[in-house]
Amino acid sequence: MLHPKKVVKCCENGCTAVKQTNEIKIAAPLLDPLDIDGIVITADALLTQRQFARYLVENKRAHYHFTVKANQPRLLEDLQYYFKYRQAPDALITNYGHGRIETRKIWVTSTLNNYLDFPYVGQAFAIERESIDKKTKKVSRELVYGITSQADFDASAEKILEINRGHWCIENSCHYILDWCFDEDRCRIRTGYGPENITRLRRFVVGIIKSTSLKGVAETMRKLTMNVRMVFDYLKMTKNSAKPR
Repeated sequence: MLHPKKVVKCCENGCTAVKQTNEIKIAAPLLDPLDIDGIVITADALLTQRQFARYLVENKRAHYHFTVKANQPRLLEDLQYYFKYRQAPDALITNYGHGRIETRKIWVTSTLNNYLDFPYVGQAFAIERESIDKKTKKVSRELVYGITSQADFDASAEKILEINRGHWCIENSCHYILDWCFDEDRCRIRTGYGPENITRLRRFVVGIIKSTSLKGVAETMRKLTMNVRMVFDYLKMTKNSAKPR
């Protein structure tokens, strides 16, 4: 039985040694000891692989929710062709926050289940994200494609959209902050326990800022770089530390 509220995101950790290893060989051992029967596993496009899909469905009796990109060219081409002339969306969600108006539209189909060269496809989908900057009025759009092993009676269009949004909320709150604020992907610390230790320190910093600051992580870090005293206040290293703002 599917537990729709239980969604797990598979992603690599900050260790460079892990990033250089085949991610399927890393993801499966991480999931082996877990009871994920009926749970939806979301993953980045790098893990959109037939071997991993079979592992989830056959070995773990779980569901997958995969993004489809250029590393699966034939699959991507089929989805692009099918959704090229899409009509009204099957569902949409609009969110307001962070100075933006974001609208997500989704189109889903089960027509391609027996056509796509991928195991256990229950539905294919296309999601269009439109973002309007309320200050500059600039509009940006992005169209992404995906597949899930969940059939339409397990997951509606609204549910698939919710799961997809949940995946990227985790991505943004974890990896995007590390990449944007610390330029982690270009870090040259590569030997021994260095990569793992520096990632733990970065996550520690992000955790402190999120728990004490009313501002965003990037904005708070800019203020801290210009005021050493504020760093000591955040770490409570002085007797008369000021309350973080």
